[in-house]
Amino acid sequence: MTYVVADACVKCKYTDCVDVCPVDCFHEGPNFLVIDPEECIDCTLCVAECPVEAIFAEDDVPDDQRIYIQLNAELAKQWKVITESKDPLPDADEWAQVKNKLKYLER
Repeated sequence: MTYVVADACVKCKYTDCVDVCPVDCFHEGPNFLVIDPEECIDCTLCVAECPVEAIFAEDDVPDDQRIYIQLNAELAKQWKVITESKDPLPDADEWAQVKNKLKYLER
């Protein structure tokens, strides 16, 4: 089982999770992070670090967000690895509680 970044991360991109990842499995896009399922070792360290609770075990991804399982795998192949935290997006706090943000995901 791997971990998946889901809807809450879109337009926020908090990177607290990146610093605790022992295998550098996070990849960064314009307004979203993904986890490479081939690299993730299921350590769970990132889950507690996410301030918007956007990271789920693959089996626990909410039904209405299951598309993010495929998106993490797909986009991890296209986006560069991120290994150090950085500031979130400027309006991250405004977007943190918004639901159903898939339409805002930038590739």
